[in-house]
Amino acid sequence: MAVASMEKDAINTEDDLHLNNSFGDSGLISPDKEDISRILTVPFSGRIRGGMRPGKKIIIMGIIDPEPDSFDISLNCGHNEENDDEELTDVALKLSARFTERQFLRNARVSGKWSEEETPIAYFPFIPDQPFRIEIHCEHQRFRIFVDGHQLFDFYHKVKSLPAINKIRIVGSLQITKLG
Repeated sequence: MAVASMEKDAINTEDDLHLNNSFGDSGLISPDKEDISRILTVPFSGRIRGGMRPGKKIIIMGIIDPEPDSFDISLNCGHNEENDDEELTDVALKLSARFTERQFLRNARVSGKWSEEETPIAYFPFIPDQPFRIEIHCEHQRFRIFVDGHQLFDFYHKVKSLPAINKIRIVGSLQITKLG
């Protein structure tokens, strides 16, 4: 199996294992399948090398659990490495899928305060026990979120320093198959 060259956009797990990312192939390329299952275990925490910037995108592929409750995907600021207190960390974007309510909520936390939750969606895109692909595109003014190739909504930046957004966290009723 060929290993792609490292891009500066790679996401790293907390123990600094490297996930390779290339523009043509957003998938994980690893020489050892055991590493893949260990690296992509939920709950997942990783680093976004270089932080976010306009033109950068994050792709999350996975499978929803057969009897899901919810899942969350958060893009966080990790500027306070020594004191990594979850309650004090700025959250640039928190996506929360709630299966009972069939909602895909968006929110942000800046200086310890959560913004008003954004709820409207045209449809709920997730199906239990089915694969999905979420793309988070970073633009100058907003994140643009796509699910399975369809634009679902925009979320305007509350955290203004895009390079400070350098962590991703994924928890809940899903399995991750690829991350880039």
